[in-house]
Amino acid sequence: MSEKRKVNPWLKTGLELGPIVLFFAAYLKLKDRIFTIGGTEYEGFILVTAAFIPLILFSTAVLWKLTGHLSRMQVMTAVLVTVFGGLSVWLNDDRFFKMKPTLIYLIFGGLLGVGLLRGESWLRMVMEELMPLDHEGWMKLTRRLCAFFLGLAVANEVIWRTQSTETWVYFKTFGLTAALFIFFMAQGRIFRDHALPDDDADADGNEASK
Repeated sequence: MSEKRKVNPWLKTGLELGPIVLFFAAYLKLKDRIFTIGGTEYEGFILVTAAFIPLILFSTAVLWKLTGHLSRMQVMTAVLVTVFGGLSVWLNDDRFFKMKPTLIYLIFGGLLGVGLLRGESWLRMVMEELMPLDHEGWMKLTRRLCAFFLGLAVANEVIWRTQSTETWVYFKTFGLTAALFIFFMAQGRIFRDHALPDDDADADGNEASK
């Protein structure tokens, strides 16, 4: 979106994870309470969701101000939180907000799948600076991440439809985060076997783009 600027990694992590941690803490405090506003009763989860929307928008705006850059996933997350969180608050129905992770993972899994059908790794477009891999490595990682995202979408649907709201909040806060961490840790062999030497990374990227 503009030139990237360096920012303290701890501050960046705090802005990215802070809203999620605050959402979880607020939910634990208000989960058993009912609030009457304008003659309508709202569960604590709905009130916490209402507060989470401006919080995620604020943290996203601060990240953009500090770094001069937002990833596609950050933009998509902010948009979907606003839309689905807003629907949950407006209609007083928590199901819309619980659907949000499903849609996020379906969108990104679907986009990666479209790229694969074209014989391309669209993952490479957004992660090449972090992980310089050869073409085969990117294709392997993209196939696995595509399947992983689709699996997370299914898992989220199963959890929110069959379990309590509290179980879903724990799953969203810790389960999804842990799953992503474990996934990338498990890809060590790809990173080792398909890593490009620093002096070859740029040349390979130029060749693949032709």
